Amino acid sequence: MTSDSTTLPLRDSALYANRELGQLDFNFRVLAQAQDPAVPLLERLRYLCISCTNLDEFFEIRGGAVRHAVEFGLPAGMDGLDPAVLLNRIHERAAELVDAQYRCFYDELRPALADAGIRLLQREQWTPEQRAWLRQYFIDEIMPVLSPLGLDPAHPFPKILNKSLNVVVLLEGRDAFGREGHLAIVRAPRSLPRIIRLPDADGDGDALHDFVFLSSVLSEFVRELFPGMHVKSAHQFRVTRNSELIVDEDDMDNLALALRDELLGRGYLRAVRLEIDERCPQDVVDSLLANFELPANAVYKINGPVNLSRVVQVYDLVKRPELKFRPFQPRLLRDVDCMFDTIRQGDVLLHHPFDAFTPVLELIQQAAHDPDVLAIKQTLYRTGKDSLIVDQLIQAARNGKDVTVVVELRARFDEEANLGLADRLQDAGVQVVYGVVNYKTHAKMLLIVRREGPLLQRYVHLGTGNYHSGTARTYTDFSLMTANPQIGNDVHLIFQQLSGLAAPLTLARLLQSPFTLHKGVLERIAREAALAQAGKPGRIIAKINALNEPQVVRALYEASQAGVAIDLIVRGACALRPGIAGVSDNIRVRSVVGRFLEHHRVWWFGNDGNPELYCSSADWLERNLLRRVETAFPILDPQLAERVHHEGLMNYLADNQNAWQMGADGHYHRCTPGPDEAPFSAQLSLLEDLYV
Repeated sequence: MTSDSTTLPLRDSALYANRELGQLDFNFRVLAQAQDPAVPLLERLRYLCISCTNLDEFFEIRGGAVRHAVEFGLPAGMDGLDPAVLLNRIHERAAELVDAQYRCFYDELRPALADAGIRLLQREQWTPEQRAWLRQYFIDEIMPVLSPLGLDPAHPFPKILNKSLNVVVLLEGRDAFGREGHLAIVRAPRSLPRIIRLPDADGDGDALHDFVFLSSVLSEFVRELFPGMHVKSAHQFRVTRNSELIVDEDDMDNLALALRDELLGRGYLRAVRLEIDERCPQDVVDSLLANFELPANAVYKINGPVNLSRVVQVYDLVKRPELKFRPFQPRLLRDVDCMFDTIRQGDVLLHHPFDAFTPVLELIQQAAHDPDVLAIKQTLYRTGKDSLIVDQLIQAARNGKDVTVVVELRARFDEEANLGLADRLQDAGVQVVYGVVNYKTHAKMLLIVRREGPLLQRYVHLGTGNYHSGTARTYTDFSLMTANPQIGNDVHLIFQQLSGLAAPLTLARLLQSPFTLHKGVLERIAREAALAQAGKPGRIIAKINALNEPQVVRALYEASQAGVAIDLIVRGACALRPGIAGVSDNIRVRSVVGRFLEHHRVWWFGNDGNPELYCSSADWLERNLLRRVETAFPILDPQLAERVHHEGLMNYLADNQNAWQMGADGHYHRCTPGPDEAPFSAQLSLLEDLYV
């Protein structure tokens, strides 16, 4: 450690950024895409909605966890922030984000959309004809499914579903029973469309697109629900609740049954945020805060629709390709007629979404129907609706194959879908395994056992992303298909461990959490540090989605102090602070936000001219390295390793259009081309040959 750092030990909280605040900062980078005039207009609208839904999820998970920490008096993390202080900072930063989101919508996107003939009309903009049509629409399509609830001693405050649209109505007068009106709650069922398209008034087709928010229609015509009463005002609100399911896996007999029970109440867990019309009287706001047991800083007063994320429906409804990203055709793998022959001839690498996901589907489909295939084993974390992979696994079981699927029931927000998926598979004769108690199975693995002459041959697919055709079109991920015997045996042993009871394994090629992956990362960082201390070049490049594991962060600091040049490409939250004198001078951190969600995890260690490159399902987070089943797999073919190094790492280090550089203070600054530099986008460079 240098003299500059002697007063700043590596456990000093000043060296670490907070994960939650870092995640909020990521959403500012997403919002910057919506604010960028160079991005197609409807894509800007979509980015705005992504930042809104991300914020919802943040409060459902991270916000809920911090509030839990406050209530249970948990200690501060490595950043030194007391949970109560952190919760206040979260609300402060989130309020800044919400303000920026609505300013972007009203000051930039809404006027630009109107100029393009796509109008999101406020109530004062409705023509008499539009108002008449909307009133009739309300009477015919909306009012029959509403059940307004007047609040009185016999009708206490109703349960409010997580993220549902509601209207609080202030009333005067007496109803038919002589009850004095005061407040009523109108809940909008999720069956109602949140965006309503107005009919084409002049019959000229798609020249103009007029839309209104359901919340505006409810507020305008809510008096129709209270005949004979005077509606003083109506104000929309929405409450966000903690959505993290807590299941004591050590004290239960059946995980699936326990999860089903927990899911029944998920929508009504502890409230963490209240969004409400800014014109709502303060006494009503106070009443809602008291009902939801929220502090004053948990209320977000909104000038506009409280469900702004729902405007993403306009993106799908408006067929204006010139206002969207240019379409592209993913590369198709040659020689897919027999995937087994192709893989046997050499490892196959796919870089999604630039390479099509279809070879993975082909491999599973061919395995399901190939008479020589004896067994298929696969992990499933997220699959999406109507998954072709699931269909083929079911077909394989019906064709007499031994099919084992590790279904992770605790995949956040996909628990219910995965329970249904497990039921479907089991009904078809598939052996379903729910993973390991207290350890989520997040690894992406497929193993196919095929008889070839007198021998059994293993074929393996490993990936950084889920077996999900939808996300494979929008997330960047690497896939490896291989017949390497050592990798095949490693994957076989891991499946054996997951489905049965086995002692800790010795793997030849793969790193596996919670056993060898964390240790393996630390050892490789230390090796680069030792090389640098010996006067040799030390080099680390890692691309991950998030970083917060304390030992890894300290190891990177120590490597930097030893002289290792370290580049980290971290999409979201990063607890490490680069550029601190004497501590992290040799570390650079950047984040890339572009057309596709950066999702692949790639780690490259220089190793004195004999580099090691791993792709992985794991981020450098405590949960991934210590409390999940994850894998990191090497790319052994030198040409494929070079491709991953170029496309997945160096390409992103050269980006000066969609990249953000993190400073020592933890703040990000957008990269721009230097005076002698040409603009370069990593994702666009990978798309150049694929445009249709």
